[in-house]
Amino acid sequence: MGCRCRLFVLLLATALLVPLAVTAQEATPVREIPATFGYRVVTEYPHDRRAFTEGLVYVDGVLYEGTGLYGGSTLRRVELETGEVLQVIGLSKEYFGEGISVLGDRIYQLTWKSGICVVFDRETFELQEALTYSTEGWGLTTDGERLIMSDGTNRLFIRDPETFAELDTIDVYDGARAIWNLNELEVVDGEIWANVWQTDRIARIDPETGQVTGWIDLTGLLSESDWGGHKVDVLNGIAYDPDTDRLFVTGKLWPKLFEIEIVPQ
Repeated sequence: MGCRCRLFVLLLATALLVPLAVTAQEATPVREIPATFGYRVVTEYPHDRRAFTEGLVYVDGVLYEGTGLYGGSTLRRVELETGEVLQVIGLSKEYFGEGISVLGDRIYQLTWKSGICVVFDRETFELQEALTYSTEGWGLTTDGERLIMSDGTNRLFIRDPETFAELDTIDVYDGARAIWNLNELEVVDGEIWANVWQTDRIARIDPETGQVTGWIDLTGLLSESDWGGHKVDVLNGIAYDPDTDRLFVTGKLWPKLFEIEIVPQ
């Protein structure tokens, strides 16, 4: 009788443990792998192939562009349809221009290693002030109230548009993998979109969690036949028109700017 009792107790304990094991397994969260999207070209526009594009913004029917390189950095108002530069101001030669953002009646333009954000009047391009920060400056965008800045790491900085003070940070990950080289930024339908430098990919980022919710693969957007024997550089430049739901992208020294539609890959 003693052996049979011990066997019964053992079987009963095993039966009780199995449901607990299954429950624990079901409770383990499964990470959803971000979807990868492709693109469809809607329209091609001319683009100044001398423009080392670092920032791109489309606001109220106007295309603004910030360009880089020491001694050649500019802020521009550009006619979308022709690529003609309608208005331009050059930065001081010690500044390497980076991302731009338009908020209210001001245009903000970062500099790469100078720790200076130059602020211009939106209409006249008159210099208003220079704001400071302690990191490198790469990309810049706005959520309509605050500025969002990248510095080449996997960290985004939320900044006050009046003082440029740091209000918050967002660390960007795809699962457990930190996504570095976040460059030109744009807010699209509540997400933060970021060019990843030296790739043909754009990360779609949840601003609440910092997690990448999707990838946009723009491989082949600018074909070799478009180069025309000239030097081109990396994909860089995202502009979104919320009024018409149009998305524009280009790159450094690219002869074309593209309006694209994002499609499932």
